[in-house]
Amino acid sequence: MNEAQKLSGKIRSRKAKIAVIGLGYVGLPLAHAFAAKGFRVTGIDIDSRRVEALNHGQSYIRDLTSKDLRSVVKRGLLSAAVDYDALQDKDVVIICVPTPLNRFKDPDISYITAVTEAMAKRLHPGLLVILESTTYPGTTEEVILPSFERSGLTVGKDFFLCFSPERIDPGNPKFKTQNIPKIVGGVTPACGRLAASLYQAVTPEVVKVSSSRTAEMAKLLENTFRIVNIGLMNELAKAAVNLKVDIWEAIEAAKTKPFGFMPFYPGPGIGGHCIGIDPIYLSWKARIHGSDLHFIELARRVNAEMPHYVVSQAVYALNRHIGKAIKGSKVLILGVTYKPDVEDTRESPALEILENLKQMGAQVNYSDPYVKALDARSFHLQSKPLTPALLRRQDLVLLLTGHSKFNYKMIAEHSRLIYDTRNAFGQFRKKNIVRL
Repeated sequence: MNEAQKLSGKIRSRKAKIAVIGLGYVGLPLAHAFAAKGFRVTGIDIDSRRVEALNHGQSYIRDLTSKDLRSVVKRGLLSAAVDYDALQDKDVVIICVPTPLNRFKDPDISYITAVTEAMAKRLHPGLLVILESTTYPGTTEEVILPSFERSGLTVGKDFFLCFSPERIDPGNPKFKTQNIPKIVGGVTPACGRLAASLYQAVTPEVVKVSSSRTAEMAKLLENTFRIVNIGLMNELAKAAVNLKVDIWEAIEAAKTKPFGFMPFYPGPGIGGHCIGIDPIYLSWKARIHGSDLHFIELARRVNAEMPHYVVSQAVYALNRHIGKAIKGSKVLILGVTYKPDVEDTRESPALEILENLKQMGAQVNYSDPYVKALDARSFHLQSKPLTPALLRRQDLVLLLTGHSKFNYKMIAEHSRLIYDTRNAFGQFRKKNIVRL
């Protein structure tokens, strides 16, 4: 019996031992999903606080409850460690580490390379390695594979290597790890078959593609589609103001067409890991190979300009509607996360907007039920409880993130002036509400 057959049997019988490296918003729910199906899973993370929390059955991810986590921890199906030596007896290793941009706005795959080096020392026959971290096409074959092959083992025969992009949408109550289709691209056909059989244990649909490069490209295509269309809507939103058109009403009308149109919406900018960062991986790699992806670069610039546009419009709104300069004005920002109902402030446009307003002399505070404190380059702030008294003290209330926990009726009734960048106040027709 060869290595592929032995591993296939372990996967079918749920006896395959799995390690998930990186216990963030992707890795932890994935580790739990496999443990809940009866696999023995070890999570590995360099953050000892995460490891300790997991081993005590305490969830630090909003999409996964501590109750659900404790159920598999107590049964001995899920544990965590900081030491890579835990990989020695594993049959499957899934890599879910961050892939940010460096200070030059180029891809930073240092976390992937660090894990690759650690795993290369512990590579053994029969091991299936799956990269889930979003990266540029070619990473699996150009970065991970050569390092592993120096061991003398052969891919597709002795060990197995795949790319399967994460598709987690934090805060989404409808789509979770267990019901999002999984894309799998193996370096060899045997690699792809094994990875597909593994993911079939936790998700109802697995889409096999011909190579790891295709799977890497598919992930970037998903988020490139979004950054380009959001950039288009942000540009149209600016034009609509000059054209005296309500862009939100126009979008709602257009989406009644049952074919050929998908609604995207303008906003104060883009944030989080996926939309703002992933397409840059694609344009960077394409540029190396002689192709300039103009749409991505243009969309990136349009979206990057939105925080400045929001600030300029806030200044204009204060001056026009209540005759005040931005300097000395009291401004309350509602929502500082990059999207509704999550704790994540990574790349959030709110941080740039807040900093710019403070530099212009505004007295800025914020309220966000998911973020108790904010630390940035030039300020440290605590979230303010949202009350009628707080709202009445403000010259301007600036809505950046439309959390479901906000009481919009109360905000509309007690605010002197509202600048709404998310159309959360679309149902209110008051003179003190201006929109993006």
